[in-house]
Amino acid sequence: MAKVKTAGLGYPRIGEKREWKLLLESYWGGKTNREDFLAQMKELRLARLRKLLLSGIDFVPVGDFTLYDSMLDHSVAFGLIPERFSGLASQDALDLYFAMARGATGAPASEMTKWFDTNYHYLVPEWTASSAPSLASNPWLEAFLEAKRELGIVGRPVLIGPYTFARLSKGIAAGQLADKVRALVPAYIQAISELAEAGAGWIQIDEPSLVTDVPEEHVELLQAVYGQIKAAATEVKLQLQTYFGPVAHLEKIKLLPVDGIGLDFVRDGGANLESIDNSGWPADKVLGAGIVDGRGIWRVDPNAALGKLERLGKNVAADKLIVQPSCSLLHVPVSAKLESTGDPVVRGAFAFADEKLAELVALAEAWEQGTSASPLLEQNREALAALQAHPGRNRDVSSEVGESDRNARAPFEERRVLQQNKFKLPPLPTTTIGSLPQTSDIRRARVDLRKGNIDQAKYEEILREKTKLWIERQEELGIDVLVHGEFERTDMVEHFGHLLDGYHFTGNGWVQSYGSRCVKPPVIYGDVVARDPMTVADSVYAQSLTSRPVKGMLTGPITMLAWSFYRDDLSKAEIAFQIARALNVEVLRLEEAGIAMIQVDEPALREIAPLRKGEWKEYLDWAVGAFRESVGGVQNETQVHTHMCYCDFHEILPAIEAMDADVISLETSRSHGALVEALRDEPYANGIGLGVYDIHSPVVPDTAEMLAVIRSALSVVPSERLWVNPDCGLKTRGEPEAIAALKNMTEAAALARQELAAAGK
Repeated sequence: MAKVKTAGLGYPRIGEKREWKLLLESYWGGKTNREDFLAQMKELRLARLRKLLLSGIDFVPVGDFTLYDSMLDHSVAFGLIPERFSGLASQDALDLYFAMARGATGAPASEMTKWFDTNYHYLVPEWTASSAPSLASNPWLEAFLEAKRELGIVGRPVLIGPYTFARLSKGIAAGQLADKVRALVPAYIQAISELAEAGAGWIQIDEPSLVTDVPEEHVELLQAVYGQIKAAATEVKLQLQTYFGPVAHLEKIKLLPVDGIGLDFVRDGGANLESIDNSGWPADKVLGAGIVDGRGIWRVDPNAALGKLERLGKNVAADKLIVQPSCSLLHVPVSAKLESTGDPVVRGAFAFADEKLAELVALAEAWEQGTSASPLLEQNREALAALQAHPGRNRDVSSEVGESDRNARAPFEERRVLQQNKFKLPPLPTTTIGSLPQTSDIRRARVDLRKGNIDQAKYEEILREKTKLWIERQEELGIDVLVHGEFERTDMVEHFGHLLDGYHFTGNGWVQSYGSRCVKPPVIYGDVVARDPMTVADSVYAQSLTSRPVKGMLTGPITMLAWSFYRDDLSKAEIAFQIARALNVEVLRLEEAGIAMIQVDEPALREIAPLRKGEWKEYLDWAVGAFRESVGGVQNETQVHTHMCYCDFHEILPAIEAMDADVISLETSRSHGALVEALRDEPYANGIGLGVYDIHSPVVPDTAEMLAVIRSALSVVPSERLWVNPDCGLKTRGEPEAIAALKNMTEAAALARQELAAAGK
């Protein structure tokens, strides 16, 4: 058999110990000068490439490293600079780049949203009527030449394809997509031609939008676009890469004028594999076989992976097959070798980015040699068998999907009257989303506790002092519904995972969320079960400090699922209902302790919806059911809140209504009021807060800006049902800017109330 090649599609950029994140924040904070920043970033890029080279894979990806986000890189490279940054366009390129990412005075940051159904956020490209893309710079050429010059690596440059880039952009009117895709073609041809001239043999062009709903006429568009690109760059080979699901119209897509196509055989539900079984594979094309899960953290099952290769081998020649991950390894931690704590059986089943590269090489060699045995693959079999036999996976708990009878409450209007009589809130009540700034003293106390420098009692004393300070501050600011601040929480999912059975925690399992923001997702390895009270003591203490209502704060079952690495032997619905039942125990504990407002956040509800809308109903039915299960059994007077951010809410408004929360707070600032327009067509019947400012930007908007947002919201939401709040939690903001922004927010709410009173409303 000919040698079976292997490829990486992308690799984490953050470094084993988040060196990338720390360097960025040091530069932004003025602690590292520009020259040192760029030099150290280069060292991180090269260290990353050395690891990829030493892994033994044949195709090393280059150009996927970025200073913030790859979609932002493409926008800048194509000269698609939003007009509000025109004042910076003639100034420094790096300053402009970071201004688009983080905002600048008078210029809000680019909109941010989730990359398909992953937990990574990208910056949304913006088009205007006058947008005319051209190749302003070629970062992929720079990356290719650097790898070749510094390390002798002839890498495979990675670009996001024109179809996906345009599909994920904003400002493209209905019917204009094809024109915008065609407008991008000259820039792509120039970039690819320059790469070919520099010696690139293969170029990877990512088109994950092909796994979404693709209209039939778009296939013709793709045929024309890739025909143009290939005709202009005949000397280089193009690998069209898809991931995250089965490809729409695969029978036609596999005939596109490219040299190879990469398919996901992990999250395709078997559809991609079945299509090749039924109709074969073009003899002139390479197949990139994504058989190692690029998004999960478990070792690959050798039997399943080799079985897929065996089936593919019936239709694809060995020299036309590349063994690769299902997607970029951006979505998993860097290396499991740093894991040394926690249950050894669970961590023994881990495979992070580095381990997955080794698995690719081992699988390719085993299949090439016609064997299923190798030391690494045998280790995988043993580790996975031990995990499946773990007592934590074999508890006597229900994972049944379905709501209990306890979920029934009175209709919202009846509840609203009862709750208003109880809380006596003013019109346009103000609140925050939950978390307040976690300053250096809190982080230092957490480190001191971990190192044994202080005991648990002292740590809790520090947390309570901070809670007391912020209860007083919230009262001084005039906020109507308070929060305790969540100072005890490192992360809104990780915190609760520590307090439930069925979770494992990594020591260094960091992944990038957005920009320099990294998270360390917990691992759901077993059955999820409630233990002791999780939030009652903190909530009761905060409520004892004030006569104003204090919200109890929990993370909802869908978000607990979505923002974790979860087991793969149960369906997502079964896991979500296990979590919901565990959370419901805490909800009822809070109510019994006198906490009359309880917020169960579900920012992830939309983001893990299937990529094909035909599958949404089934998903939303069980997702909404899990949320309702989590708050089932509460009294009508208890006000249930929830929160969502950074998604296309208008697409799921019926599901949001079906959740039947008394109040939902939604992000609207980076979407620039798109939700307001959606609410004109489809009004929301319950209480709603449309975020009045973007907490992810360090820029503090003034009172007038927030008042304008409130006025806009009042055009679609009656004043008796509208709340005023920031977009998201304030954990990552500094205290001065948080206080300044909240002061402006409450002043804006007060002015809006005066306007309502003057209008007799």
